[in-house]
Amino acid sequence: MPELPEVETTRRGISPHLLGQTIRSLTVRNPNLRWPIPQELSGLCKGKTINAIDRRGKYLLLHLSSGACLIWHLGMSGSMRILTGSTTPEKHDHVDLTLTNGRCLRFHDPRRFGALLYTYDTPDTHPLLSHLGPEPLSSHFDADYLYQRTRKRSQPIKALIMDSKVVVGVGNIYANEALFAASIHPLKAAGKVSRAAVEQLCLEIKQVLKEAIAQGGTTLKDFTDSEGKPGYFAQKLKVYGRAGQPCSQCGKPLTEKRLAQRATIYCTQCQR
Repeated sequence: MPELPEVETTRRGISPHLLGQTIRSLTVRNPNLRWPIPQELSGLCKGKTINAIDRRGKYLLLHLSSGACLIWHLGMSGSMRILTGSTTPEKHDHVDLTLTNGRCLRFHDPRRFGALLYTYDTPDTHPLLSHLGPEPLSSHFDADYLYQRTRKRSQPIKALIMDSKVVVGVGNIYANEALFAASIHPLKAAGKVSRAAVEQLCLEIKQVLKEAIAQGGTTLKDFTDSEGKPGYFAQKLKVYGRAGQPCSQCGKPLTEKRLAQRATIYCTQCQR
């Protein structure tokens, strides 16, 4: 599933081609995504200029000159490509956003868990976004904030940092990697993590996400960027996907357990 670095990579890839451009048409080949695409959306988008492209968690926000905002989610397997409008669509190419300059933003989603919605209200008030915690790379997410959110919490620290109400965008891959870098056992009760360890974890979350964005994200199965190129952060993973292999620090085989049905890989020697 595309996580924050993959979505941010997509945002940066499509922005130069879309910003300031006018929408000629919105073609919906299959409206049956996670939620049905509204029938009236094509008419609402036609002739509007794309003024800004933001990201909130794993959602892409395309702000239009009408004051409306398109809310786009890549789902489990979605990707976006910038093409010429004459490029023949493939089986799972569900949506085309065609511009007056002849370029086309094409949304590809084999599993159809993606979404395309719109709102005339401030995006942060939309039901999909209103409950989200701070962005992990923002100043609002710091050690003071995270330490307060961990106090008197019995849930595993990994589950807490993956809770989008606490902080957005720290998906499974990056939670595993950040906890390893901070030497924190992923199953440790959040309330028992020391202040010093929380400070280190906050730093490592930011660092691992920054590195992943710089590498274009992590390609495991489905993700490619807006030019069709894979992300390369997978080559730098220290624990995720390496269960049973030697720890890069101590050489002990890495352990895997399931936490909330997600793979949790860690070193029993290095992470306490």
